Amino acid sequence: MSGFVEKPEPLQVPGLVHLHTGKVRDLYQNEAGDLVMVASDRLSAYDWVLPTQIPDKGRILTQLSLWWFDQLADLVPNHVLSTDVPEGAPADWEGRTLVCKSLRMVPVECVARGYLTGSGLAEYNESRTVCGVALPEGLVDGSELPGPVFTPATKAEVGEHDENVPYEEVARRVGVETAAQLRQLTLALYSRARDIARDRGIILADTKFEFGFDGDTLVLADEVLTPDSSRFWPADQWQPGRPQPSYDKQFVRDWLTSAESGWDRTSEQPPPPLPERIVEATRAKYVEAYERLTGTKWS
Repeated sequence: MSGFVEKPEPLQVPGLVHLHTGKVRDLYQNEAGDLVMVASDRLSAYDWVLPTQIPDKGRILTQLSLWWFDQLADLVPNHVLSTDVPEGAPADWEGRTLVCKSLRMVPVECVARGYLTGSGLAEYNESRTVCGVALPEGLVDGSELPGPVFTPATKAEVGEHDENVPYEEVARRVGVETAAQLRQLTLALYSRARDIARDRGIILADTKFEFGFDGDTLVLADEVLTPDSSRFWPADQWQPGRPQPSYDKQFVRDWLTSAESGWDRTSEQPPPPLPERIVEATRAKYVEAYERLTGTKWS
């Protein structure tokens, strides 16, 4: 069992139709047919959306995504139309709302990996491959790969795992031409972002992108290069052969699996609320990632 510990009721906003409540984002449609994406402060871990929120998280993710969209604009168009809060919406939507083009979304998570860890490491240990891509012997947790690889996954519902799939499966689902375009764009975006992050003392280990079609044009959508969609590691602490410190919700994962939490993740019981110190430490990591990447102070 997994999913929402407490699923929120969608807000009723004049002129907006609620479409979907995701792990972090709520989606609405306005009268013009545009999507209105609102990033909440919700946090997910181990396939659960937790009962405790991280203050400012939605705003940090939104503002960081906007910064990255600007850095990548010459490589691919994006779906953002404006950051205006719709009339009649709560004041809390300020800074966490994107009005976006409604796209025909590609049903594939486009993942790029430059380092070996996570589900990629598990597959490598079994077969010396990741998503069917052969890798050399001798790699360990945190190893840099000879070059970035495209390791797509199928999208999962809330409470379920995305599933890694080989490139051939992507070509079967979306067509050979679109699959090739997705791979080329994903690796180009990753390489640009990796170099920007590296200049700021951060390793971009892997990340996932989502794309959709605006007519015949492939467009970058959803959030981009945030700690929720990427693994960012402090470069000065990188040490292959062990799990790396990261700018994400690792404090939360570690606490949930500790004796202190009292939670058994193999049970069907939902996880407990987070202690304040874990909330504060996690928020601080999101803020630090934003400030180091953008070079601007979070306020």
